[in-house]
Amino acid sequence: MLFGINAVYAQFGFSHEVGIVAGPIAFQSDYGERKDWDTNKGNTGIGIGLIHYINFSYRADCNCYSTDTYFNDHFKIRNEISYNKTILNHFGPESEKQSFWGETLRAMEGETSNLNIGTQLEYFPMSIRDFAAGAYRIAPYGSIGAQFTYYSPDATSSLPGGLEDPNNIFYDFADGGINTDSGTTWSVVASVGARYKLSLISDLLIDLRWQYYFTNWVDGLNHSDTNIQDKANDWLVWFNVGYVYYLD
Repeated sequence: MLFGINAVYAQFGFSHEVGIVAGPIAFQSDYGERKDWDTNKGNTGIGIGLIHYINFSYRADCNCYSTDTYFNDHFKIRNEISYNKTILNHFGPESEKQSFWGETLRAMEGETSNLNIGTQLEYFPMSIRDFAAGAYRIAPYGSIGAQFTYYSPDATSSLPGGLEDPNNIFYDFADGGINTDSGTTWSVVASVGARYKLSLISDLLIDLRWQYYFTNWVDGLNHSDTNIQDKANDWLVWFNVGYVYYLD
């Protein structure tokens, strides 16, 4: 998909940028409890991505600026392929109880690995041309887009018999609440960030992203429909830092 988009826009002479991003991820899922600080800081992982931009403000075919329109000077298309992995544990008051059910939660550990590919439309409130020319060093932006995800979860228990023994499964995940089959889903992504001009042909990028999946099985767990903890599908927040290089 990235190559197809790249080829189409190359015919119109738009310039291109490539880069790499990486950073920590906070994964919000059915592990732990909602609004619990230990869950938020404990279920974290790492993400890395390769990014490609279509820059409408400059034409590669003539090494000149494109037509001076608001869209050309304030928008870019960002294509991306990324991978993230998170180790998941149960945190919160329920797992801290010195009871049989508390023990089943403490003994359980999960993992999710996700491969994402998609596109975002980035909006720069300040002039992209002026930033590229060095008129200012920092250019903030916001973006929204969609991604297609291949997810691969896993779940284990340190209790004798593991999760193969139904007695080791927390009652709210019994009767079909655990499914570690790989699958695919769509997600919506939204970001806020900024670029810092390193040179005429390179930028430092800082980005904070929210990604919401259209399924609740990315982590391999799904609470019962009546549980008050289960009010949303799986989602994550990704803080990443990256480097962008201008090809044209």
